[in-house]
Formats: sequence, C-alpha cells, structure tokens
Amino acid sequence: MKQNLTNLLYRFSFALIILAALPSLAQDSKNALVRGQIVDSSDNLPIPSATIVEQDSENRTVGGVLSDIDGNFAIHLKNPNNKLLISTIGYKSKVVSVNGKTTIKIALVSTITSLDNVVVTGQKKVETGLLNIADRNKTTSSVTIKAADIANSQAASIDEQLQGRIAGVDIISSSGDPGAGMQIKIRGASSISGSSSPLIVVDGMPYETSIPADFNFGTADDDGYAALLNIAPSDIDTITIDKDAAATALWGSRAAGGVIIINTKRGGISAPKISYTFVGTRSKVPDAIPMLNGDQYSQLIPEEFMNRNGVPLNTQNIKEFQYDPQEVYYYKNYSNNTDWTKAISQIGLIHDHNLSLQGGGQRARYFSSVGYYNSKGVTIGTGFERISTRLNLDYVVSDRIRFKTDIAYTHSSTDRNYVNNFSGTDKDLLRSVSYGKMPNMGIFEYDQSGVLTPNYFSPAQNVQGGYPSTYNPVAMAEFATNNQVSDRVVPHFNINVDIIPKKLISTFDLQFDFNSTKAKSFLPQNATGRPITETVVNRASDVDVDMANITTKTNFIYTPDLGEKQNLSVLLSLQSNDSRYESHQVITSNTASSLLTDPSNPSRTQNSELNLYTSNSQTRTVGSLLNAQYGLLDRYILNVGLRADGNSRFGQENRYGLFPSASARWRISGESFMKNVSWIDDLSLRLSYGQSGKAPRYDYLYFNVYGNYSTEYLGLNGVYPQNIQLSNFRWETLIGKNLGFNLQMFNKRVTLDAEFYRNTTKDMIFLDLDITTVSGYSKMDQNVGTMDNQGWELGLFTTPIKSGKWKVEFNFNIASNENMIREISPYFPNESGNTDRNGEYKRFLQKDSPFGSFYGYKFKGVYTDKEATLARDANGNVITGPNGQTVYMRFNYPNTDYTFQPGDAIYEDINKDGNIDSRDVVYLGNSNPKFTGGFGPNIIFNNQFKLLLFFNFRMNYDIVNGTDMTTTNMYGWGNQSTATLSRWRNPGDVTEMPRAIYGAGYNWLGSDRYVEDASFLRLRSVTFSYSFGKKLLKSLRMDEIRTYVTADNLYTWTNYRGQDPEVSMKAGDPFGIAIDNSRTPPTSRFSLGITTRF
Repeated sequence: MKQNLTNLLYRFSFALIILAALPSLAQDSKNALVRGQIVDSSDNLPIPSATIVEQDSENRTVGGVLSDIDGNFAIHLKNPNNKLLISTIGYKSKVVSVNGKTTIKIALVSTITSLDNVVVTGQKKVETGLLNIADRNKTTSSVTIKAADIANSQAASIDEQLQGRIAGVDIISSSGDPGAGMQIKIRGASSISGSSSPLIVVDGMPYETSIPADFNFGTADDDGYAALLNIAPSDIDTITIDKDAAATALWGSRAAGGVIIINTKRGGISAPKISYTFVGTRSKVPDAIPMLNGDQYSQLIPEEFMNRNGVPLNTQNIKEFQYDPQEVYYYKNYSNNTDWTKAISQIGLIHDHNLSLQGGGQRARYFSSVGYYNSKGVTIGTGFERISTRLNLDYVVSDRIRFKTDIAYTHSSTDRNYVNNFSGTDKDLLRSVSYGKMPNMGIFEYDQSGVLTPNYFSPAQNVQGGYPSTYNPVAMAEFATNNQVSDRVVPHFNINVDIIPKKLISTFDLQFDFNSTKAKSFLPQNATGRPITETVVNRASDVDVDMANITTKTNFIYTPDLGEKQNLSVLLSLQSNDSRYESHQVITSNTASSLLTDPSNPSRTQNSELNLYTSNSQTRTVGSLLNAQYGLLDRYILNVGLRADGNSRFGQENRYGLFPSASARWRISGESFMKNVSWIDDLSLRLSYGQSGKAPRYDYLYFNVYGNYSTEYLGLNGVYPQNIQLSNFRWETLIGKNLGFNLQMFNKRVTLDAEFYRNTTKDMIFLDLDITTVSGYSKMDQNVGTMDNQGWELGLFTTPIKSGKWKVEFNFNIASNENMIREISPYFPNESGNTDRNGEYKRFLQKDSPFGSFYGYKFKGVYTDKEATLARDANGNVITGPNGQTVYMRFNYPNTDYTFQPGDAIYEDINKDGNIDSRDVVYLGNSNPKFTGGFGPNIIFNNQFKLLLFFNFRMNYDIVNGTDMTTTNMYGWGNQSTATLSRWRNPGDVTEMPRAIYGAGYNWLGSDRYVEDASFLRLRSVTFSYSFGKKLLKSLRMDEIRTYVTADNLYTWTNYRGQDPEVSMKAGDPFGIAIDNSRTPPTSRFSLGITTRF
C-alpha cells in the first residue's frame, strides 16, 4: 500500500509540473501579456464578468476577454501602446493606458441609472449547478459562507467547522473519536423513520453520503458513515445552505432535509501560485467522571451484599476481595487502585499538510492540490489517516464552448475500537466498560510467584464475568483491531455550449463516483482471555464493499433580452442517477495463532464459526426540473419551479412524483417612497412555498423478496417470503412555507436576516407496523402520520468599528424549532420502554406531542427511616389497609409488589394511592433543543493581526445521563462514581444517594434523577494570527506568510454533570432520545499553523 501511495504522489507531482507549464505554453511570446484585476472602487471587492477590450489608436476593437469570478483577467495585447476599455453593467466604463505595465488593478465606480429609480450593481454569483442567481436576487432561504472565514478551526471535515455558524443548521458530533461522523439537521427532523440528513452537492453535482437501510455494512449508519471526510476542507471555496422547501424542491427526492452546496476552489487568470499550509494539533479528552478507587470499591461490594440479605460477602469463595497475602496470585492482581478510563486515554496528535497549485491563462485555468491528514485519537486504538488529491481544470475551447473537468481521489484509513463497531448500539462500549471495571484489578498480570509480567491481566472469568460483558479495556484497545480502508475517486466532466450567445446555454455534466471500502477486524485471544477453544477467540472478519454511482445532468438555460427594466431566466434540467452497492463478508474464528489475522487462514476447529454474507443493491432515479425566475424593475422578483422525480424503490403506481415550488421577493428599498432613506442599502421581503419528496431507504419494496433458513430438512434449506409486496407505497412529502426579511444598512456595515417557517411532513414512512397475522405476515411498512416543524431564525452581521487600521466585526445567529406530531397510525406501536424495570424510560409517539419526548418517574430523594416509607394520601394522612393495618409504599403492586425500605429511592406518588406504578409516570423532557446558534467577534488590526473568537450554544434540551445511571446504581459488581460516597448507610441519614443493594430494589428506575438540562455555551474556537507585511514579503519574494494559533473547544459553560453535554439523538429511530452512554466526548484542541503562498 505504501508503495502505491508513493507512486501516486510521484504522479501527482509530475502533473503539477505539467500544469505549471500550461500557461506559458499557451502564451504567444510575440504579444505583450497584461494581467490585472477589476474591483469596485467603494469596497475593493472583485467584479466578475467585466469586459476588457483592447482598442487601437483609432478606437477600433482588436481583442478582448472577460474577468473571472475573482475579477482577474489576462490579455495578450496586439500592440503594447493600445489601450484597454473596461465596462460592465452597473459601473462607469473606464479607459486605461497600459504604458508598458504587465500588471494593473482597475477600480470601477458604480452608477445609478434612471430606470425608474432602479439601482443596478454588480453581483458575485455562487455556482449551484442550476440557475446561478445573485444573493441579492434570491427568493428562497439560503446562506452562503466562505470556507476561508471558518478555516482556522481545526477539523477533519467541513461540517464540524460549520457547527453553530448558520441559523437553523444543528450539527452534533456522533463521537470525539477520529473519523466519526456528524449529525446534521436543518430545521429539525424532517423524517422519523428515515434520515433527516441534507443532500450534499459538490461542484453542482449530488455527492453520495448515505447508505441503503438494507445494505450490510456492519453497524454503520448515515451518522457514522462520515462521507464528508472525503472532502478536504482546504479544497473548499464556498458553502451554501438551502433551507426552505422552495429551494430544496429543485434538487429532488434526496433534498427534503435541506441542501448543502459545496464549491471547490478553481483556477484564475494569474501566474502559477503555490500554497502550502501546515497545522499541528494536540488534543485532550475532558476530565472523566471520578470513580471509586480500589479501596473504596472494596468497601462498596460487601455493603451491597449485606443490604441484600444481611449475609456478608464470602471472601473464601470470592478471592478477588480476599486480600490474603498467602494467596499471592489473587493478592497481587486484585490489590490495586487502577483508573481504567485514564489507562485507555492518551494525548491526541494531528498533522495536517496541504499543498496546492493554482493559476491559468486566457484559455486554460487550473487548481490542483494534495493533502495529508493524520490524527491519533484520545482513546488507544483509534485514529484516522487521509490522503486527498484534487485536480480542477477549466478550458475555453472557443467563444461558445467551455469545458471543465474535476477529478478527486481520497484514500482514508480509520481505526476504531473493536467492541464499538459490533455493539449494534450507540454505546461506546470500551469507555463504558472502563468506567465499570473493578479498580482493584491490575492492568498487567502478576504470576504465581508475585512477579509482575509484561502480559495484560485478562482472566477468562472473574466475579464481573467475562467477554463480551467485561474484559481488560487496555488489552482490548491495544490488541483487538478494527480498521476500515476506503479509496474513493470522483471524476466529473462538464461542457458548456452557447447555442445562442448570451441567450441560450446548454450544459452537460457526467459524474462517476467509485468508492471501494475494505473493513478488517480481528479479536485475538489475549484481548479477552477466553479459553482457546471458544469461537470468540482469534475471530476474524473481512468485509469488501464496492459502491458505484453514475450521475448525469443536462441543463438548458434561456435568458432572453427583455430590455433594461426586466429580466427572465428559464431552466430545463434533466437528471439521472444509477447507484449500485455490493458487499462480501467472511467471518471465521479459532485461527491457529493470534498472528494469523486473515479469515482465509485455516482454523484449528474446521468451520467453527464460518459465516459468509453477500449483499447487493441497485437504485435508479430520474428527474426533470422546469424553473424560471422573472425580475421587474429590480424590485419584484418571482421564481417558480416544477420538479418531477422517478425512483425505482416505488411500484409502478407511485413511481413518479411532482413537487412544485414558488417564491417571490419584494425589494422595498427600491420603491420611490424609500428613496430618501439613504441609510438603508437593501430591505427585502421574501415569501416561498414548496414541496419536497422523500423515497424509502429500502430497495425492492414492491417486489416479493425471499430468504432462506439456515436450518435444513432432508438436506435442503427452506425458503420463506421476507416482505409484503408494497405496490402502493407513496412518497413521504415535506410541504414548506417560509417568510423572510433581508436588511442591509449603513453602507452594508449591518446585515440582518430573519426567517419564519413551517414545514409539514405528510405520508410519513413508518417501518414494521403491526398487522393481522391472517395475511401470513406480522409486520409491514406503511405511509401513516403527519409531523410539523415550525420556528424562526435570526442572523446578524455587523462591522461596528472600521476606523484607520482597526476593524471589528461581529456575527450572531439564533434559531428556534418546535416539533409536533399531528397524526399517527393506530396500528403503529406508539410506545416503547418498560418503566416496570430499572433503567428504562417510556417513549410515546402520540398526537400533539413532540418527537423525542420521554416519560418516567419523579425522584424525590431517599427514605431516611422506616417511618418515612409510610404510604400517605393526598391530605398527608397515613393510608391504612382494610383491617386497619399500616400500609407502606410499594412498587408495582400486585405484579411486582416490592415494599420500599429505608435507604431506597423515593418516587412521587402522583395519584396518592401508596403504589408506584405506570399511573405515576409523567412527562420528563424532550431531546430537541429549543434554541441553537452561535456568535463571535473578529478583531483586525492593520489587516495583519487578527483575533477571532466564536461561541456556539444549544439551549433547553434534555438528555438522559446514562453514564450517571450505570455508575451510581450500586446494583452489581461494576465500579461506581465517587458520588456514591454520600450514599445512605444508616437510618436517619439524609442524602440524595440511595443505599447500595446487590441485584435487588428499584433505586434506579427511569426518573428525572438522571434527566438533565444539557444546555451549554461553548467557546468553540479562539484564533490569533499574524500576517507578514508587504515589504517583508517582497524581500522574501512571497505573496503571503501567515502564522496562527488556535484553541478549539476551549471551555464549556453548562450545568450538565457528565463529561460533555453535546449528545445527539439516534437517527432513524422513531423512539430515539438523547442518551449519554459514555461515548468519547469532543476534545479540546490546541493548534499551531502556518500558511505560505508564492
């Protein structure tokens, strides 16, 4: 593999050299080459698409070019004495004498034409792949941010850098381990059973970031897949977020959750520019929950047994607590004070290198890059490595034909802990086991003579059990391997033809996306200590996954000349996508040695656990879009669209869906009654309506799919139908309405955007609804249910100080979203969880209740003595039985009929009947945040010194502190937190911590004791940077040298008692709530970086 990568780097370096030579080869040495940039005289911003015409001494035109998106141009003069005429709409034309110069910068002055008070200004447009509309003329809710503005935050993917930056976009990390994915929700959950993740569009083409629900890929889901890791943040130029349904409807069935449009960097007209950036980072995990040491733990366990039946712990049989020096082996191995969580943690290190070459001439422009990213996680055995390359070429074939090609290749390798990948839960099992591991046990083993050996102490069995319930966490992290290697290449080709110059344009895009992933894992005997004959010993797994996507898009854009007062653009787009997935998995165990990690190696017990799996899937989609935007007097703008989608996952009856959209913008500031309000630059009102469709995640739903039993009868396997043929399955449809305001004031020094929206998802797709078994089936998928998301968003950007060398900017955004279920199927099992058992909460899906809610008991403290356990009625009187006998508080009478004892937890008796049961279960909280957002200042001096701060927040959302539940229940052999030192021990003790009791009682029922408001305010990033001055750069022959230091996740203000309050809900689970299950939290990172350009 290393040799292949070395060859790749050599080839790429050779390509860079060839590209650097292209501009010089394309030039005509007989003509004088002049380079320059066109900018706005008022704010020095570049002006794209300006016309630069060469005029001879008689003012005849002898040549010309256009400026690119950054205002740059290059022109070969026929005569060095000729002049240049620069013109563009909204600016005064300007004639410039070159006078032998090779580089010039030209500032144009904007004009106000007398078109009934219409203000005409040049606008920079962002490429979207559809109609490219200037921001000031957009009728939908969308936000564009430059990647350079957030690049200082150290992250492996752009979605992490976007946390808190854009109103209404809620981004949560699934784990702090390297290579983990991010959960992205735009305006709340758009679906209950399906994914709410947005569609990712890269350079105008959809980018696959999801996997089919029925596809065998271990336990991966959309959040863990982390496909945005394949796009290096350093290659990104701009990010645009489309939020309302009128915008997302244009992108089809995968865009119901919103759209994130990423544009990568491209070449411009300039000499070759080489840029290099290095960032070195040190990361640290937040302080862990303090746990009992070996001595304290050794006091707790006997107390649990005494409270259970009054009989002391029999240390003669349980030698882990015997502490007899005569029993040397047990005495040495179980007389320790081990901090297991600290033992599996380490300092994380990140190295990030990026090298790019950019430039071009009048016809050929290029951007190429290569990057290397390596991250060692804060948990032993975790890491992520990526090599990314990109080549973007633009070539002007003629005045009417332009050609683009983009080729991106990414090689990545992710190391995860073995147990976390195969748990099938959202728990970080390694970290969870480390919390509960008995601290009196040592990490390394002492032999029978009491001599410390280099071997990890991994007994096959002790009082805590054995693998998979428990093990030596350090041995598991060090020896068990779980590696995933991915190679992804995405070639994209585009041709742009002016059929009728300046009126009718046709573009054709063809994109291939090939992703090959190999996941290998191995569980050796020394990681578990299990007997060599068991099938969990030397267990090897090998998974090969191939994904292939072919996407086409054909656009016809018609822009007729309607005069100066009105404009019209019409788009007809035809799109198709073919996606294919195929996987093969082999699992074996009991290879002859722990060094034989491949499942192809023969095992000692032939076919002891030989499992072969194959999976394949194919989906095809087609779409057509008719979209038109009309503008009148630069004040009244209307956009209408109709999207038709076809998806192979539906039957013939509902395979195609129609999704209309309409939006409008009224520029109030352009009206005559606003002409004297000079301090307002722009004031606009927007309205939009749209529908977006969503297809089911499963393929072949309209077919009868058959499977076979693993058991045999007469030497044959049985065949059975797996599903009901769903020929009438319908599209899940999101209907969105949006009201927006845009305000710019004081020469654009204050920008305020406000949005109010309501999204309704109807025909929601629910999986596995119960049906009558007379059909031969017990479950089926159906369209049943309606859900609302409504809320508001506010974004503010201001420049309060812009004086002399000082400049201060401040940005702020906040959003609020409320979720409500409006309709639910009576056939759907609308509740989950059993409050009759410890550790569980009730979750309901019911009308007029929010998704993500949970219910349980109200914790009221601890019974201090026997008298405190007396049952009392609503008036506080003691309840007596039918014969006058004293009644004590009970739990779940008559089913369980447990009588509470002194030291037990008190739960509120809501109906005052002396019995704690389901009638005392109440609403406890909801895992959806009420408010999200971020803010921060940018302080700039002399454009060289910059101090950038950014805070993000999530407010008013509840999570279950599952780690607190498992580390304070004092119910078994697991270690507990130091909070249990205040536990009840004797009658009369007043405390909030119940007594310890082994395997009995109901002291950790699902109650508000473990429900916490996880609101937080986090100092997300602090960056101080210094850019070298122009004089020094000139002497060094450099264009830019910038150094900076950055601290990420520096401090968090919260009342949450766990390690970190940033906890997400499990995606795709109708009953999902946010539970902190000891996952690796986001890390604090300290980075030092340098950027050079020459």
